[in-house]
Parts: sequence; structure tokens; C-alpha cells
Amino acid sequence: MSACTPEKPSIRMKKKSLSKEESALLAPPENFETATTELEQIVANMETGQMSLEDALSAYKRGAELLQYCQNMLKDSQQQIKILEANILKNFSTTEHDAP
Repeated sequence: MSACTPEKPSIRMKKKSLSKEESALLAPPENFETATTELEQIVANMETGQMSLEDALSAYKRGAELLQYCQNMLKDSQQQIKILEANILKNFSTTEHDAP
């Protein structure tokens, strides 16, 4: 009597090719304004409640990435402003010019 071992079914994961829209979602935004516009669109789409769970999860993930990008841009801008102010703004002193 020969022993037969059942074959295990092979699991082949098919690589999903990305659509142009999906590729665009993975790309970093061009600038702050583009990021905020895309973020506003994501919020509007999610608020409709018409998205599938998978789409909503993807949109949430992209929204989180855009939010992080915008926060970093704002933080960098604030740092630049502080540096500029430190170099431009100086204490105003009238003691030198008060004498007649």
C-alpha cells in the first residue's frame, strides 16, 4: 500500500498593477496648495458615505500622508519665518537719538 500525500494548493499572489489614479495617489504632492486641495477632496468624498470599506481605508491612508506633508510644510515655513525675523527685527532704542 503506497502512501499518498495530498498536494497543498499553491497560493499565487497576483501582483496588482497600479492604475494611473493609484499611482498618482502614491506620488508626493507638487506643493502645499495641491496637497490641501486633494485633502479637501478626500474629506468630501469620505463624508458622502458612498465609498467601499477598501476605498475608504485607502483614502484615509492618503489623507493621513497629505496631512503629514502639510504639517511638515507649515513647520518648515514657521522655522524660516523665525530665522528671517531674527535677522531683520532688532530692538528699537531711542537713547542715541534723544539727545538734542
